[in-house]
Amino acid sequence: MLRETSALAASGVSRQSSVRHGVTIVIPAHNEETGIEDGIRAVVKALSSSGWEHEIIVVDDGSSDATGVRAEQHGVHVLRLETNKGYGYALKAGIAHAKFDWVVIIDADGTYPGAEIPRMLERVPDNDMVVGARIGRKVEDPRLRRPVKWMLRKLAGYLAGQEIPDLNSGLRVIRKSLVDQFAHILPSGFSFTTTITLALISSGYSVSYVPIDYYRRVGKSKINPFATFNFVFQMLRTMMLFHPMRILGPIASVVILSGLVKLLYDFYLLRVSGTDVTILLHGVLIWCIAMLADQNSRFHRLKR
Repeated sequence: MLRETSALAASGVSRQSSVRHGVTIVIPAHNEETGIEDGIRAVVKALSSSGWEHEIIVVDDGSSDATGVRAEQHGVHVLRLETNKGYGYALKAGIAHAKFDWVVIIDADGTYPGAEIPRMLERVPDNDMVVGARIGRKVEDPRLRRPVKWMLRKLAGYLAGQEIPDLNSGLRVIRKSLVDQFAHILPSGFSFTTTITLALISSGYSVSYVPIDYYRRVGKSKINPFATFNFVFQMLRTMMLFHPMRILGPIASVVILSGLVKLLYDFYLLRVSGTDVTILLHGVLIWCIAMLADQNSRFHRLKR
């Protein structure tokens, strides 16, 4: 269940009004009482002189601490989820309540600089999504995570067909309408940002990257060691929808090449068997399936 607490009633702002030059800030938060207030202050300070009308929505994702109460004290909208639904679910819930079409998402743990939001907003509407890439001068990323993140970026870059400076940054500007468009494939977990990045790039939307700093988080991290497997699975799942040939094509090529090598080797030894032909046929079959899946994906993208 979803319950909304509005602390802006006194301001006279109507949630039904439509303002063209405006932005909604969505902050997902689960047990972030130690950092939520500083996060809100940073966003308010950054946008106070930006020229953008704005609203701030904090999604209290089933917190067991005072996250929601402390957020309410700063005059923002607070959406309360009765139970912990996950990072992606909280983002989708907050974005669904956004008054404006341009939406900024930012974590509540103090890792992302809210001061960079106006600089990122300068790149809209020329871009459909602007990502705060954690490649600035000061990036406090745990050393143990760096090799894994590097591999994930390389895999995502290959699948998407272009370099991706930051795959799953938690600070970005995006059109609400695009989140609505891809809502059916956006997961409820931490892979939300990974999926929306690959989906937009694969669909031809413009994605821009702004270098930002990244700070040590306040409080305890919610990402566990098994999250990497979820990221990889979600990347493959997403690209099977948009570019299946980039996944199935290499697999088919390896199978066909293996079959040819074994065939030549057995032919050299004068002991050709049905196994060689079977391997080759399996490779050709996978290749045909890949082409059909790729054509089907292209057809659906054209229809959209």
